[in-house]
Amino acid sequence: MAVPLSVEIRENNLCLGVDPFWSSLAMVATQDLVLPNYFRERLVIGRENLPKSGAVVLAPTHRARWDGLMLPMAAGRRVTGRDCRFMVTLSEMTGLQGWFLNRLGCFPVDQVRPSMATLRYAIDLMVDGQQLVVFPEGHINREQEPIRLEQGLARLAQLANRKGVDVQVVPVGLAYSEVMPKLFGKAAICFFEPMQVVDTGREAAERFNCELSQRMHAAEQAALKAVGRSVKAA
Repeated sequence: MAVPLSVEIRENNLCLGVDPFWSSLAMVATQDLVLPNYFRERLVIGRENLPKSGAVVLAPTHRARWDGLMLPMAAGRRVTGRDCRFMVTLSEMTGLQGWFLNRLGCFPVDQVRPSMATLRYAIDLMVDGQQLVVFPEGHINREQEPIRLEQGLARLAQLANRKGVDVQVVPVGLAYSEVMPKLFGKAAICFFEPMQVVDTGREAAERFNCELSQRMHAAEQAALKAVGRSVKAA
């Protein structure tokens, strides 16, 4: 798929985009080798809720580093025909890990002071009808604490909406048979029906976040049940 010039220019200032060789190699390595050999079961619930076209933002719970492999397996190129473009923290884009992430379509964001370049690039991707992954909790939460979302995702969707982009935000729940995923355990991912941001302003973003957190919790509850665990009330 050809990348529009505006996206390519901004992309060159932030990351290396999706490298055909490394992304294909990573897909085979993770989806055909690592995941099948580590987890005895990988369950996908609600796959019919994944949009096949238009701008999409996947909003998953964040319970383990395995989440970053489960999402492309369940919603990536082999399923939707599109890559998962992860928005990740600056610290994750360093060292050997950063070298690979840079070539797999990930791009960095400063959680304390997000740059306009990053926001504009994310909006460019949505204008181009691509699929973003944003962990709205902002960190890994292993303790099943109540889901509390940062404002970034909602505001990003609002900005894209102002550009005339019909953004579809998909609540996603991930769960594993153990809090710390173990060899030969189970993994599950659940997709809920997409939501849309239609209003602007802080209050609208807060309302959207409230509903999104409830749906993420419900999606996670379904995933937890699938792997044989219970979940605390929202």
